Amino acid sequence: MVIGFGVCLIQWASKRMQDGAATKDWVVAGTVALGVFNAGVSLFGRGVAESVLYQLKEKPEEESSNSKLPQD
Repeated sequence: MVIGFGVCLIQWASKRMQDGAATKDWVVAGTVALGVFNAGVSLFGRGVAESVLYQLKEKPEEESSNSKLPQD
């Protein structure tokens, strides 16, 4: 959601520039928009990293519990 919101804000800041708003207005809006977008990308990346770390942590436990089962 944060990435999508950031993209919408970037489009909004771009529209302000095209409509002839004062330079300060669209620059500030664009800076905030890019900050929101980058925060979204950062959150997404952190989520992927945490998921991979969790999967790597759980994998050895599953393998060791499976090796203790008697085989036919």
